[in-house]
Amino acid sequence: MGIKNFFKNAFDDMKESAKAQHEVDKANWDAAKAESKSQWEEAKAMGDPNRRKAVFQAERDKQIAEANERKAAAEARIDTATKN
Repeated sequence: MGIKNFFKNAFDDMKESAKAQHEVDKANWDAAKAESKSQWEEAKAMGDPNRRKAVFQAERDKQIAEANERKAAAEARIDTATKN
């Protein structure tokens, strides 16, 4: 293998590596752009008072349901402990 082939292979490898990195960068850019747009749309939707109230109510309902599950689990443990 001569020096000419060595450099040819090295430059071909660099070219392919640059292409692959470009694809990664492009995918990351598209993902960041999509995330930014989704954040913008969510913020815009939260400007609507009815939408904001609905989102907060859904969050409160979720928290109430989780608290009720914890309460039921605790009561079951109490029943188990008192029966023995």
